[in-house]
Amino acid sequence: MTFRPSLFLVALAAGSACALPAFADQQRAQIRGDMETELRRALERAVGEVDDAPDSRFEARRRARRASESATALLRSEGYYQSTVEDVVEGDDTPTAIVSVQPGRRFLLTDPTITWTAPAPDAESAADAKNAIGLKAGDPGRAVDVIAGEGRLVAALTRDGYADAVAQPRRVVVDHASFTVAPEYRIDSGKLVLLNGVRVESRGRTNPQWAANLAPWTEGQRYDPELVAELERRLLDTGVYDGVNVGLSPLDQVTAEGLRPVIVSLQDRPRRILEAGATWSTAEGVGVDVIQTRYNRFGRADTLRLEARLADINSRIGADLSLPHWRKPGRTLTLGAGVVNEDTDAYRRAALVLNADLRQRIGKTSFFSYGIGLDAGHYNENRYDYTSLPPQRVSFDRNLAIVTVRTSAYLDNSNDPLNPTKGWRLAASIQPTAVAGEDTVLFMRSEGQATAYYPVQNDGRTVLAGRLRVGSIIGGNELSVPSDRLFYSGGGGSVRGYQYQGVNPQLPDGTPRGGMSLFETSFEVRRDVGASFQAVAFLDAGAIGFQETPNLSNMRYGAGLGVRYKLPFGPVRGDIALPLNKRDGDPDFQVYISIGQAF
Repeated sequence: MTFRPSLFLVALAAGSACALPAFADQQRAQIRGDMETELRRALERAVGEVDDAPDSRFEARRRARRASESATALLRSEGYYQSTVEDVVEGDDTPTAIVSVQPGRRFLLTDPTITWTAPAPDAESAADAKNAIGLKAGDPGRAVDVIAGEGRLVAALTRDGYADAVAQPRRVVVDHASFTVAPEYRIDSGKLVLLNGVRVESRGRTNPQWAANLAPWTEGQRYDPELVAELERRLLDTGVYDGVNVGLSPLDQVTAEGLRPVIVSLQDRPRRILEAGATWSTAEGVGVDVIQTRYNRFGRADTLRLEARLADINSRIGADLSLPHWRKPGRTLTLGAGVVNEDTDAYRRAALVLNADLRQRIGKTSFFSYGIGLDAGHYNENRYDYTSLPPQRVSFDRNLAIVTVRTSAYLDNSNDPLNPTKGWRLAASIQPTAVAGEDTVLFMRSEGQATAYYPVQNDGRTVLAGRLRVGSIIGGNELSVPSDRLFYSGGGGSVRGYQYQGVNPQLPDGTPRGGMSLFETSFEVRRDVGASFQAVAFLDAGAIGFQETPNLSNMRYGAGLGVRYKLPFGPVRGDIALPLNKRDGDPDFQVYISIGQAF
C-alpha cells in the first residue's frame, strides 16, 4: 500500500466538512434590515454566537433581547443615534431569534474643540495638539474615533514637553435635530517639563556618573519621551542588566531652577555566568567550549569573557573585554587576547593573537567597525608552486608577525537576528595586511556578503532565502600570503555537502589549495511545520579562484534537506547535504548541527 499525504489531507478535509453542521456555532440572533454589508457584519460580531439552537420560544425571546441590546450599543458607537431595533421571535416548533434593525441616518462630527484647564500650553503646542486629534467636520460620529483623537491629543502634548498632560472627562453633545456629534476635550496640560540630569537609584555596581553621561539631552532641554526612551535603550544595549527602568522624578523633586531629574533604576545580572557548549559535524568534527562571563566588573556595564575551546580544527584560550558606549554613545571598544591552535587540512598554526576594535552602532542592529589586529606565531604549510612545470612542492615552516587594519560594515534590514522571514542584510570588510618575520608581504583582503529573505505567504510560514558572498585578495600571491588569510570554502557555513575546506581544489598531496578569490551562493526554501518545527530544502554553490577576481569555472554544488526546532532564543538547526558533482575523495554526504539559521 502506498501512502499519499495529499489524498489523506483531502479525505480529512472532506470528513471535517461533513461533520461541520453538527458542531458549528450559530448566531445568537439573525440580523434583518436594509443596511451596508460592513455594518451588518459588525452587528453579527456584536450579537455573538451560541453553541445550539433555542429549545423554546422563551429562550429565543431571551436571546433576541440580549442581541438587541448589543446591537443598539454597537449602532450608537458607530454614530447611528436614531436607529430602530426590535427583538422578534418566529416559529413555534423551531423558534428563531431575530433582531430587526433600521439604522437610520448616521450622525456626523463637528469640528472638535479643546478646553484647557490652567495652565494652558504655549500656542505652538496647543496648535500641534489640535492637529493631532485627526478628526474633522463631516467624519462619521464613531465613539472609538472620538476616544482615539483624545489619546493622540495627549500624546502630542507629551512629545512637546508636557509630560504630565492628562485628559479630564470629555463632553460629547449629540444633536438629534442637526444629526451631529460635537466632541469637546477637556485637557489639563500641566507645566512644561525641562530636564535636569540623571539620578541612578540602584544598589548595583554601576558608576552613577557613567550612566549619567549616557543621557542624550542637555540640562534645561525640553522634555521629549524619545530622549528618555533612548537612554533606556542605551542601557539595555549593554546586555548587563536584567531590568532597566527610566522615568521622570515625581513633581515634588523639581529643582529650585525648575528642572526635573530623570530617575534610573537598574537591576544587575548575576556577576558571573558559566556556560558550556558542544558542536559536532561530520565535516568539522567535535568542539567543546567552556565560557565564563563576568558582568560590570569595572562599574561601566562592561563584559569580560573568558573562553577555553578544545576542537578538532580550532582550539583557543583567550579573553575579550567589551566596553560599551566608550567615549561616545553607541560605540563599543573590544579588546581581545588569546592563544590559538589551528590544525586544518590546509595548514597548521599556533599563534598569539591580540586585537582592539571600535564598533559604532547604526540604528538597532546595524554597525560599522574599525580596528587593528596582531597575530604572531608559527605557521606550517605545504604548498605547490604552479609557476614551475611540473608544479613543485614547497614546504613552509616559518615564524610570522601579521598586522591587520580591519574595517567592516553590517547593515541589517531583516526582522529577526536568528530567524529572519523578511528583509535583507549586507556585510563588507576590508583588511589591509602587513606580514613580517621570515617573509614580508603587503596585501589587502576584501569580502562582501548579501542575504535576502522573502515571505511567500503573509504569515511568513514559507520563506525564500538567498545568500551571495564574494571575496578577493589584492597584492601578494598564492605562495606569499599566509595560508590562514587565503580563501577556503566548504562546510556548514558555506557550501554544505562538502567537508571543511572541501570545495577548494586539492594539491597533489590532498591538501586543500587556498585561493586568492571566492564566490559562494545559497538558496533555501523554509516552511513552517506546526508551531515549533520548520522544514528546509537548500542548494549551495561555491568556487575558489587563484586570481584576484572570482573564477566560476570550478563551481561545486551541494543540496540537501534540513529541520529546524524553534526555541525562544533561536532555532536549532540540523542539515544533511549531498555533493552534487563530487570528486574522488569527497564524502557521500555531510551532517551539520548548530544553533541559528545557516544564513
